[in-house]
Amino acid sequence: MTAPTEVKVPDIGDFGAVPIIEVHVSAGDQVNAEDPLVTLESDKATMDIPAPIGGSVAEVLVKVGDEVSEGSPILLLIPGDGAVSTPPSLVEQQEPAPASAPATAPAPAPSAPAAAPAAGGVDTPAGIHAGPSVRRTARELGVDLAAVTPTGPKGRITKDDLLGFLKGPAQPAAAVGAGIPEIPAQDFSTFGPIDTAPLPRIKKVSGPFLHRSWLNVPHVTHNDEADITDLDRYRKELDTAAKNDRNPYRVTLLAFLVKACVAALKKFPEFNSSLSPEKDALILKHYYNIGIAVDTPGGLVVPVVKDADRKGIVELSREFMSTSAKARDGKLGPSDLAGGTFTISSLGGIGGTSFTPIVNAPEVAILGVVRSKLSPVWNGTEFTARNMLPLSLSYDHRVIDGALAARFARHLCYLLEDDRRLLL
Repeated sequence: MTAPTEVKVPDIGDFGAVPIIEVHVSAGDQVNAEDPLVTLESDKATMDIPAPIGGSVAEVLVKVGDEVSEGSPILLLIPGDGAVSTPPSLVEQQEPAPASAPATAPAPAPSAPAAAPAAGGVDTPAGIHAGPSVRRTARELGVDLAAVTPTGPKGRITKDDLLGFLKGPAQPAAAVGAGIPEIPAQDFSTFGPIDTAPLPRIKKVSGPFLHRSWLNVPHVTHNDEADITDLDRYRKELDTAAKNDRNPYRVTLLAFLVKACVAALKKFPEFNSSLSPEKDALILKHYYNIGIAVDTPGGLVVPVVKDADRKGIVELSREFMSTSAKARDGKLGPSDLAGGTFTISSLGGIGGTSFTPIVNAPEVAILGVVRSKLSPVWNGTEFTARNMLPLSLSYDHRVIDGALAARFARHLCYLLEDDRRLLL
């Protein structure tokens, strides 16, 4: 009999002690190569750990709630024939399971938090379902997470649960003062028929981060527009040639936007920075990793184009095609989503006139793009039809003031209005 192979957590980037939120297999199951074995959820992303080969599961070594890092053993796998039936795609696996009957409510939290222990905090049990940031905060505050009532998905303790425990239920809302009151719950069924559709996993994970950024970053959005008449004519020539290539690909405006953004970031380095944790200094980055917001069946994801300053239009176009396919199929790994310095969110294929994209903190700015349109533009003697591209630049007002944002946006328009300037 073939000896079992120990399957371990592969390289998952800079993540450590990541909790397991789902175990997809059990002893005796047949799996194919690339079938998901477990799902991890960090503070930044949800990731599936796939089977390296096909075979039979001999023993599962982990359970939901365990925290793992690179090299942690997951299960023992006997190499052999995989599952007979075709496994569901990763996109299908991202669809949430139907809501089950509500579990027994957990025991209520004590009326007041216990006295904090001496410095050093509480060593939180591994079985508690909470993210790394919540665990760290609990240790710093000396709170035993076993005494906190979880309200998050699958019994997960959220930061609000921890703060609520510290405040204690006896305090009236008026006495608390800080915090944002929740929107009161309503029974919508009293007004007509309703359905409840669970949020896809990507939206459940990204929602709190968007909310956190909106609450912590003083957003301002500056709108401008670029005349891309000549640039788009050149883009169409490249796109026609690309479609006739032996390995066809598409050349979209996005590749030119990335090149223009990199050039603008080099001229205005504050936009390629982050605030220090103490909020008293800027961390200026000398690399240019551009996040590209991609629409997928499960929600919005932001893969990152690494070293965008070293890539040309053709290389960027091919990379976009490959990355978009991986995003739609749910095959992006943690390294694909990490390390961004500036983000572009393009709705050009849908429409609109402008919008306010939310800054992808700890970045300090994000560019929103909508569909270009033909507009009458005065050239000094007459109105002529020009292809105008609206741009919406959202920025962190703690780092960037309005005048600097206007200069950045205007320089970006200047670059886009003549493709030769992107070569400088």
